[in-house]
Amino acid sequence: MNPETYTAAIKAKLQSSAIVTSFEIVKETTTNDSGYLRVRCQLINQDFLETAEFFRIQNNQCQPESYRYQWMDATHQILRQRWDNVKHFPNLPNFPHHVHIGSEDNVKPSQACNTLEILEYLEILLART
Repeated sequence: MNPETYTAAIKAKLQSSAIVTSFEIVKETTTNDSGYLRVRCQLINQDFLETAEFFRIQNNQCQPESYRYQWMDATHQILRQRWDNVKHFPNLPNFPHHVHIGSEDNVKPSQACNTLEILEYLEILLART
């Protein structure tokens, strides 16, 4: 895998996803072994999703080095969830990976994740509603 293949896979997922009604690539850069992709999405329930991921290709796999995936209501005022790996909660298991659920103050441990996994998670979650 190379950075262009990974970003192409994300774009294909955004185009084919039943939960994404529109999206905008805010910024995209790639080098031989790394890349950055920031995307804003409108979801089928009118919610908003913004993803920002800096990644490296190691052992032919995409490894996100820093990321933020923020899911908000349609007004962009109410946080539904935000996954990130900013190193500001060192006492949580799986540091630095964590998720804010419903508010900035409600922080739980999380796993490393990437844009494709977040889209798949939201597809399952929103299919239930």
